[in-house]
Amino acid sequence: MSGRFSGKTVLVSGAASGIGAAFARLAAAEGAAGLALLDRDGEGLAALGSELPCPTLTTAGDVGEAAAWAAFEARIAERFGAIDLALANAGIGHAMKPIAELEPEAFARVVSVNLIGAFLTLRTGLRLMRDGGAIVLVASSMGVKPSPGTAGYGASKSALLQLARIAALEAAPRGIRVNAISPGGVETPLFRGQDFFDGLVAQTGSESGAFAALASRTPLGRYASAGETAGLIAFLMSDEAAQITGANLVADAGMTL
Repeated sequence: MSGRFSGKTVLVSGAASGIGAAFARLAAAEGAAGLALLDRDGEGLAALGSELPCPTLTTAGDVGEAAAWAAFEARIAERFGAIDLALANAGIGHAMKPIAELEPEAFARVVSVNLIGAFLTLRTGLRLMRDGGAIVLVASSMGVKPSPGTAGYGASKSALLQLARIAALEAAPRGIRVNAISPGGVETPLFRGQDFFDGLVAQTGSESGAFAALASRTPLGRYASAGETAGLIAFLMSDEAAQITGANLVADAGMTL
């Protein structure tokens, strides 16, 4: 099968839903030789793996735990030998609270998934990656523009941008490119369970109505789909982006303007 991912083995963390799942489907559809997928949602991960038309290695584990990555890395090496591309996608949020009211445990949990999880994805990706590969970290427009009540999420995503730049410098001698993407609003399960979003669902009568209400606040008046964001990630990994490394692609419908 021909395509941008033809013959390439791809690692994705945070793969069971949202952007990660959309990217896994895109990579498989465009000829990936294999996919290595990690997510704490084992059931969702298994369901995704069963529908993909290429060899797939799925592992249920916490993206922020080094032990989970040690076991996963060994399984990837045994199954595929090496990888060509990697996506660090796992991310969670916390209740919208000002810093003075935010529980330290909530802050630490978000940092564990969003930042330490990205670091561990990078670490395994760079250890297993063939020279000339590419890595993308999913950051956020909230890591660029501060927003009240998002201390853990915003700080973790901002730190992730610096992590991507450092990795880009370290990996450049091997021809490996490392970039970040900072989406704005994307219609993904990340919003579920958050009080402000659940309130909008109750007010509008549906998740689609809640997303429409949120999107109306952006300059372009829309949120992205997970598939659209996956397409931008694919571009950053493609030969068309061969001169791009250490960059942050902000794709937020103008939210940071």
